[in-house]
Amino acid sequence: MITLSIPSPSNGVWHLGPVPIRGYALAIILGIVAAIWIGERRWIARGGRAGEVQDLAVWAVPFGLIGGRLYHVATDHERYFGAAGDPWQILYVWRGGLGVWGSIFLGAVGAMIAARRRHMKIAPMADALAPGLLVAQAIGRWGNWFNQELFGKPTDLPWALEIDPEHRPPGYEGEATFHPTFLYECLWDLTVFGVLIALDRRFKFGHGRMLALYVMGYTLGRGWIEMLRIDTVELDDVGGLRFNVWTSLVLFVLAAIYFVVSLKLRPGQEVEIYDEGYGPQPVLTPAGGDASGGATAPDPADPDGTAHDPETRSGPPPDA
Repeated sequence: MITLSIPSPSNGVWHLGPVPIRGYALAIILGIVAAIWIGERRWIARGGRAGEVQDLAVWAVPFGLIGGRLYHVATDHERYFGAAGDPWQILYVWRGGLGVWGSIFLGAVGAMIAARRRHMKIAPMADALAPGLLVAQAIGRWGNWFNQELFGKPTDLPWALEIDPEHRPPGYEGEATFHPTFLYECLWDLTVFGVLIALDRRFKFGHGRMLALYVMGYTLGRGWIEMLRIDTVELDDVGGLRFNVWTSLVLFVLAAIYFVVSLKLRPGQEVEIYDEGYGPQPVLTPAGGDASGGATAPDPADPDGTAHDPETRSGPPPDA
């Protein structure tokens, strides 16, 4: 009988001349690119300018990387500051160790700073970007496969993951195959992404509700997947549950409350996605109507319509 299993890479680093190409970093980079591409398409569909999501990424990506690393170090600081720890290893990001919630939180801070500089409203921007984060996380999880880390309990299922002896945690030296939690989360994230896109096409979510659905969908899967993991962290047992399970539970409840309250107070989808006077403007006809024949209100900053050419007017410079 042939025993089925998923092999792990024998090496997660390749060299292009003197330059190392690391599988973990490659997965993270590809995930970021996918999230930017999806977010850009969704933002333009909402009426935004092309290129603005890429501008947000210039802020969000470094903030997110720093936040992910800080979260990892804070929840497992003994590895770096304990008796056998090495603080310099905090800089070795390519070896793994990016906490998802730290990346999301500080990455969101960076995105909001960039959005305000470009006079983009936060809620529609977050709704446009949220689904793409699931694809980024799905791709990024393959970095754990390259590093042979964050796998689950031992199993002999046909899709079990082979782990080399040097990567097995204490107490599991005699086990050879484990739950491929990276694959579970990848498939879960892609499924939730498809569901959210389908729901958004049907209901046109606004006012941050797509972001809330993203949090609810991701945490729902992260909770049960986290329970399978056997990697040792300092906060691996808080009231009988791993710390990340509690984080998922709390965030799911908060997101669900926000979704219900927001839907009641502000149904529908916002029309304006920029601050007043900024962003793309309707193309005016000689009679003063828009391209569809409807009347348009005068621009408060240019009531007589002489300050700008109406065919090319796009508002004040974004960083004015």
